[in-house]
Order: sequence, then structure tokens, then C-alpha cells
Amino acid sequence: MTVITEGRITSVVRAAEALLSHRAGSPVVLAEPEDLGGSGRTTVVRVRVAQNPLSMDRTLVIKALPEHEDPHAFHREIASYKYATALPTESRPGPQLIAPDPQARLMVLSDLGRGNAMTTLLGGVDVIEISRVVSAWGQALGRMHAATVGGEGDFDALVRRGPSGTEGRDLLGEEARRAVRLARTRAADLGVEMGCAVLGALDAACALFDEGEHRAFSPSDVGPENILLNEAGVQFMDYEWGGFRDATLDIAYALVTFTAQLGPHALDRRGELETAMVDAWRSEVHGIWPALRRDVDLQRQLVTARLLWAWLSTDWMLPDDAALPSGADPTLPAAVAAITAEHAHDWALHTNDPRVIVARWSDLASAAQDVDEDIADFAAAIGGALHRVWLS
Repeated sequence: MTVITEGRITSVVRAAEALLSHRAGSPVVLAEPEDLGGSGRTTVVRVRVAQNPLSMDRTLVIKALPEHEDPHAFHREIASYKYATALPTESRPGPQLIAPDPQARLMVLSDLGRGNAMTTLLGGVDVIEISRVVSAWGQALGRMHAATVGGEGDFDALVRRGPSGTEGRDLLGEEARRAVRLARTRAADLGVEMGCAVLGALDAACALFDEGEHRAFSPSDVGPENILLNEAGVQFMDYEWGGFRDATLDIAYALVTFTAQLGPHALDRRGELETAMVDAWRSEVHGIWPALRRDVDLQRQLVTARLLWAWLSTDWMLPDDAALPSGADPTLPAAVAAITAEHAHDWALHTNDPRVIVARWSDLASAAQDVDEDIADFAAAIGGALHRVWLS
């Protein structure tokens, strides 16, 4: 991980001062920088607004990337923040964009405050409180999805203002399609046959990035590492690859990623917690997507999406040249592959813990048992094979 130096923080703060001063037409002074950490290459700093000519927040957050960074991810993130900032306050999923500087790879955001990290809350001992937190997470996802239905054209217009090639770029979707192309062979390497029904379900899940009946805005990585709970509720903090997709991908992503953060007191209740999250999400969206009122239809869609996320996280762990994102895959554009290789470890879906992967397959087998027998059997077989390879 990159070490953020004091000099780097100072230069980022000075650049933000210049940006805000230019927009305000008079000097803005920022003080008391606090390094909030980042993904390694990203500098994230909280600052106090010591002098300002406008009615501005007392504290702000600056996010900056190295100037040599590929511009596509940054421009897509700006488009995502602009789109989300224009939403009604009650539906806004995270911080507000105050000012961007695409050339300097820098943006100034509203400060969400200190709050409580979702990862910390999930690891607590009070299962009732964890259930409330998980329900709030589901509701926040649902409010965001309901508020953004039909807004894809507006988002695309914002994205088109960036460099050529930014539009239509969904890094996680690219990775999912790559992993599915390799899926049957890689399952066979583990001694598990992937039947046509399971492969068809994976293909159907991949299609949800580009189509689907429930299209809405997504920050892309809605896992617990990117969520803060403050007095305003659940806040999603990373929009780097935001875009429109079928909303069931988001709720399935949350289901797949949250259980790894549960403490021992809550692990035995994870089925109840999953139900609480899904019910809370559905309560916000069933008015616009009435078909989701039918439990069987909803569970079938969620199982299909969970299959994709479980497989992708497994693919990243399998030990050969295709397992990790790299430019060596000729079906993936080199620029996208290079970005993927750098970003993959930042996603909540990514893990280096084989126990987490095995548990994801076990959970999927349980969830699919009364919904899709083919997926349930495959999940149990893959989970058993991985347990033998990694944990025996």
C-alpha cells in the first residue's frame, strides 16, 4: 500500500484551496488536515474551513488521485457524484460533491462526519441492533434505487462529458464476464461439473449489468467496507465505478459481503439478518417494481445474482494466471485489465480468506435450496471442493 506523505497531503490541501478560491472568487483557507486513509493510491483528507467567503461547511473532505492516474475511473466518479448530488436529500446515497478538478484528479466533498463504520457495527454483540443496522442498509439501497429509476439518460449525459471511452465502462461487469467465460473449465479443474443450467444462470446474471427489469443507479461497491452510519442514516462512500445496472445485483452484493463481518454472536442468525435486509429493501422498491412482492420470483433473482458474486470472488482466489485480473487476458482490453488489477483488492467482494469463500458457497446453497435445485447442488459441490483444497 502506498504511504501518504505529509508533503502529499499538503499539496492536496493547497490544490483544494486553489479550486475553492477560484470558484468563490475570494480566498478560501483550509486547516488542520487529517489523513483519513484511502485505497493506497488515493489520498483522502478531512480539513477544517478556516476562512471562507461563502456559507460553507465547517469541515470538508478532499479526495485526490495521482495525476498520472488513468482518467476514466476519476471522470466516472465525478459523473456519479454529480448525479447523486442532484437527487433529493432524503434519497442521496452519500456525500455531496462540492467541487471537482478533473485535470488535477481532485474533488472536494461534504464531510459525512465520523459516524460508525458498518464493519464495526456488524461485528457487535447485540443481534437485535445488528438487525436494525442491516435493515437500515437495505432501506438505504432501496431509497436510492427508487429515486433513480428512469435516470439513466441523465447519468449517461454526465459521463459523456468525460474522456472518450468512459461511457459504458463497468469495471466489475467486465470482470464478471471474464470470470464467466472461464467458469466451466475452472469448475472442472476443481472436479465439479458446471451444467448448462448453472452456466445459463451465470450468463443471465452478467446480463444484469446491461439490461434487466430493475435498472437503477448503483455506486458499484455497496459492501460494508464502503458504508458509514451517521445521524442522517446509511451513507455509501465510494462511487468510483458508479453506474446503472439491475438493482438486484446490489442487494445480492450486500448479502454476499456482509456475513464475513459478523461476529460470533450473529453468525448463527445470518439467515434472519439476510431476510431483514431483503425485506427492508423490498419495502422501498415494491411500489415501482410490483413483481418483487412475489417471494419466489425475488428469491430466484437474488440467488442468480449471488451465484455470480460468489463465483467472481472465487475466481480471484484460484491459483493460475487467469485467476487474478491482468493484461494477459486477450479478451479484456489492456487498459481495463490494468485498472482492474489495481482496483480488485479494493472491492468488498474481494477476499484472500478461503474460509470466507467457502462460507459464501454454503450460504448460497442454503438460500437456493427451495428456489433453484441446480444452483443449490452446484454451490454445495463447489463449496465442498474448495473446502477440501483449501481447508483440509
